[in-house]
Amino acid sequence: MENPNVQLMISGKAIGNLSPIIDYPGVKIISVTQVENQDYLFIDINIDKKHTLPGTFNISFKKNNKIISSYRYELLKRRENSSTRMGFSQSDVIYLITPDRFANAEPDNDSVKAMKEALNRKDENGRHGGDIQGIINHLDYISDMGFTALWLTPVLENNMPVYSYHGYSITDFYQTDPRMGKNVQYKELGDKAAQNGMKLIMDMVFNHIGDQHPWMSNPPTQDWISFKDAPVYTNHRKTIFQDVHVAPGDYQQMTDGWFSKTMPHLNQRNPLLAKYLIQNTLWWIEYANLSSIRVDTYPYPDMNFMSRWTKEIMEAYPRLNIVGEVWSENPALIAFWQKGKENKNGYTSYLPSLMDFPVQAALLKALSSKESNSFTGLYETIANDFQYANPDNLVVFADNHDIPRFYTLLHEDLGLYKLGMTFILTTRGIPQLLYGTEVLQTGESHGKLRSDFPGGWAGDPVNAFSGIGLTDDQKEAKAFIRKLLHWRVDAPSLADSKLMHYAPQNDVYVYFRYNKDHKSMIILNKSTNSQRISMSRFANMIASAKEGKEVLSGNKIALTSDLLIPAKSPLIIEW
Repeated sequence: MENPNVQLMISGKAIGNLSPIIDYPGVKIISVTQVENQDYLFIDINIDKKHTLPGTFNISFKKNNKIISSYRYELLKRRENSSTRMGFSQSDVIYLITPDRFANAEPDNDSVKAMKEALNRKDENGRHGGDIQGIINHLDYISDMGFTALWLTPVLENNMPVYSYHGYSITDFYQTDPRMGKNVQYKELGDKAAQNGMKLIMDMVFNHIGDQHPWMSNPPTQDWISFKDAPVYTNHRKTIFQDVHVAPGDYQQMTDGWFSKTMPHLNQRNPLLAKYLIQNTLWWIEYANLSSIRVDTYPYPDMNFMSRWTKEIMEAYPRLNIVGEVWSENPALIAFWQKGKENKNGYTSYLPSLMDFPVQAALLKALSSKESNSFTGLYETIANDFQYANPDNLVVFADNHDIPRFYTLLHEDLGLYKLGMTFILTTRGIPQLLYGTEVLQTGESHGKLRSDFPGGWAGDPVNAFSGIGLTDDQKEAKAFIRKLLHWRVDAPSLADSKLMHYAPQNDVYVYFRYNKDHKSMIILNKSTNSQRISMSRFANMIASAKEGKEVLSGNKIALTSDLLIPAKSPLIIEW
């Protein structure tokens, strides 16, 4: 790596009483840090890039000139052009997968003796057996649909007694959960995704661990875990960072409180822990060939640590993309965390991208509302883009692994679904779809909205991969999504484009994506009646163009006369 210094955390019975020794050309110990817990020792080493070759060597531990123990350590050769890897961008569409619920390719690892929770597919909140190999086996399907980036909810070890499948209660930051597969399979997924033209996004968690993590029973330092002996739970008040009236106690409870009773809060202000988390990220990027990162609960860890973490990662990989989860419907609260935002309190963020929860909420309200001209709220939410340093680098979505399924919230209305999907796939930003959205999966509770993808298990009566057993509506939805995604891949009007939108009228929302050479006109008619729109209203965008092609039907459309928009339908016209 460009930074030649690495800090190693060594654990072992009374290891802190021993003296480490390294004898390998180009590698030297520059400092040793002992902590109050003698079962840990921190070693800072320097690796001379010019004189150090990849290979393995012993880190030996001595006491009274006698070697007591040794550890075999490996230095790997870095990937070619690793620092210039490209993260996701506006040209990508992200496919979000909960791995336990996508496809089970290796039934033998469904239950593992050393793991506290075994397979129970009958329990909607239990482990169902999906694994990394199941995703690898279906990369062709994902690629053929037109998705270009892959975000997996965490697959690291979650050795928790219940509800372990979701992955957010990590018990080992360096090991893939054996019920999901092995580290080498995660690496294989990254490499094969790249071969299929897809980018791999890793879901990382810095705020908390699972309460079964070894650090809970034997932490390196007393301040490693916040409120370790008497848990205090976070108040989830994400407004405290900008609130000029905030009470100090409320601030501390938000930033230091446990996320839940099974998710203890890590104290990232501890410099040894901070270094551990930064280096863990760098290791996974290199090892698994990651293109981007999604950060869980971004405002909950120490804000200065998150600024440092993001800055160091982006310095190592300037073209990487990192998206943070800040769950709020208030654009001002989201904008605070984006790189380039000038904040009143002076806080500097280096986070390139954020999840666009305000647009998600506004889209759902617009489509589910019974009021007339209900697109106005969505229009005004997009109008708040002035608050962001870079609104084009926000991730837009209709739902995710924590929100009831979009199709369910729309009362399974296929017309409204198509309007919503058209918006997500044509507005500014980077679109993300939850697995199964393309075949109208439903569900409201966590267990049900993260239900198994049809066809991912042997014996499933419905197979969404092949299309066997899908209803007519599901087939129509799948074809609709695939057509839009394949259009997006080469749509010239979406490349380096701007957005112009017009105030909604009569339940019709019109906006344009355009650059100096190409334009697309997107028309969303939510009305249950056909609507006639006057093209003269859009004369400044249409300019001298006489005709365009409608993307979904392939028909030619005249741009010089009024246009009749079918009821509850989208149109995309490009020229």
